[in-house]
Amino acid sequence: MASMSALADQLPAGIVACDCLTPFGGADATAAALVANRRALQLTAVLGRDGGDQVPLALLGPMDETLPLRWLPALRGFAAGIPAGTWGTAREPVIVTSSNFGVGSLYAFMRDHDVRHMAHGNPFACVELLRREFGWGEQVHIFSHACVTAHLGLAHAARLLHAGLADRVLVFSFDFVSPFVAGGFHSLKILNGAMPAPYAVRETGSIGLGDGAAYAVLSREAAPFQIAAHAFYNEMFHFTSNQPEGTGFTVCAGLIAPTVRGRRVWVKGHGTGTLEAGRLEAEAFARDFPGAPLTGWKGSLGHTLGSCGLVELAITLAALRGGRIPGTVGGLAPSFTGSVALEPFACAGFDGAILTSNAFGGAHAAMLLTHD
Repeated sequence: MASMSALADQLPAGIVACDCLTPFGGADATAAALVANRRALQLTAVLGRDGGDQVPLALLGPMDETLPLRWLPALRGFAAGIPAGTWGTAREPVIVTSSNFGVGSLYAFMRDHDVRHMAHGNPFACVELLRREFGWGEQVHIFSHACVTAHLGLAHAARLLHAGLADRVLVFSFDFVSPFVAGGFHSLKILNGAMPAPYAVRETGSIGLGDGAAYAVLSREAAPFQIAAHAFYNEMFHFTSNQPEGTGFTVCAGLIAPTVRGRRVWVKGHGTGTLEAGRLEAEAFARDFPGAPLTGWKGSLGHTLGSCGLVELAITLAALRGGRIPGTVGGLAPSFTGSVALEPFACAGFDGAILTSNAFGGAHAAMLLTHD
């Protein structure tokens, strides 16, 4: 397919609050675990109770969908930390971003033939469940575009703020692994019996998958941390792969580069552990940001799919507050470029970070995070 689109937004938004939930806990606990080079991934049967090959998964509990939903108590407790607001109203809307929503419930229905699973098996029903659980109003927007989903939700929030259509926006993201999702990635052979080694030169690539949730409250008001710019590029090249010459990575890096304006930045890459995409990403950002360390954390947390952009934003903020940026957990030498940071490094001397995500079909996203 030859169709493609590119977009760069410079609509800064202050981050009023931000946190995430991973198997390590909240953002502070997760950042500390990553700095200590800990892995949440564990070899687990790919189809849960139905067995199958052992693959690397980072889970908050058994992944089989249950009644009541296995992930709802975790989200309920996590959402209790969101700052108070009239969320879901015209002036304080909610944006929900996810790849999975309740797709595991559809799989459970096909397995168990229990119609109760159908009550939350599609995105709209799943979000309606969350809206009732959390007491949100009806102004809830839904985004789902594979692994760039959270970036799109954050950019949409900034546009609402700068258009004067909202005072604050809550972006809420969640993705929990189910046998359906794990089995799908396993069928592509990128989820296999090996632990991911992001940006490493090796014979076979591999990824992990992980449970994750996150939220951010954004405002146009000044804040110590700010999302200063977004960039998007969609190659629409193939169902799963990127253009082999790396056009998408090159264009996205080039779109976000002018927004840096002389800042000294480091790069939080997508870094799943696949070979072609990892090489193309590392090379593109090394060209546009020479000397900027490149790191990625999916070698510990697994890929949280549509939520990864927001989960990893929350970890980035916690790492900046703690003064140490985690290295590429699970990474190995030799790496695709010399910019790959295999060990943690101090954030002193940096005044910005580029956070990237990439998705099936050649969708690419990057944002510039600035701080005082």
